[in-house]
Amino acid sequence: MTENSKGTEKIIHKILVWLPSLIITLFYIPNALDKILNSNQTEKIVANSSIMIATGIFLLISTAMFLYNKTILIGTTLLAVYMTFIVCIHMYKGKPYEVTILIVIATIFASYIRKPQLFHQK
Repeated sequence: MTENSKGTEKIIHKILVWLPSLIITLFYIPNALDKILNSNQTEKIVANSSIMIATGIFLLISTAMFLYNKTILIGTTLLAVYMTFIVCIHMYKGKPYEVTILIVIATIFASYIRKPQLFHQK
């Protein structure tokens, strides 16, 4: 292999490793911004705007921790717990929850792709 193809291979590898995380981020950030900027949502289970804003800030911080390699495990845990809670709410209200479960799985999977050593026992 030439030096140029090795460099191209490294770039493609890095893009493919980060792609699932970026796609998941495209879900969490607009969701968080919607909770912050449109906090008067009355169809939600909690209609208090302060709680909606706090939830949006929590999502932004958790997403940032998810994207930062040193705090990826904490960010993944926070996002997965939050989305599991949302799955329970959807089940309680009788709403479709399958996509929400897929988002939980995709979040954990994206974290695993970026740092698989975090998921192995030592």
